[in-house]
Amino acid sequence: MNLEKVVFSFFMILALTLNFGFFVGDVDDPAHHNVYELYAVLIVNLIATVMKFGDRSQLGAMLLATSLVAVVQLISSTIVWTVAVHVHETGLTPGVMSTIVSLSGGAMLANIISVILLMIEAAMLRH
Repeated sequence: MNLEKVVFSFFMILALTLNFGFFVGDVDDPAHHNVYELYAVLIVNLIATVMKFGDRSQLGAMLLATSLVAVVQLISSTIVWTVAVHVHETGLTPGVMSTIVSLSGGAMLANIISVILLMIEAAMLRH
């Protein structure tokens, strides 16, 4: 068993499941979406992205691209949250929360694509 592949797969699947946990709930209700969970999703996605550097295969390039998309979506989501709460001090209105959750949903879609690509890569391996 390749420990590097296990750790990489772990972070990929953890990124997806954490993102799903943040995404689930009423789209405009802040009580259903925890800020610390959003930050955990961002950190795990950043770790997964860093782990993808160095893979020179075409599939590796696609995995890196999906991971970068997820990170951009999540950074945008955290910026919206931070600006709404700490800069404009408008708080988490339904419109702001909908934007945050929608950006997280885009990241989740990118994570789903990453996991599908990971499964395709595993299926292509010949022993």
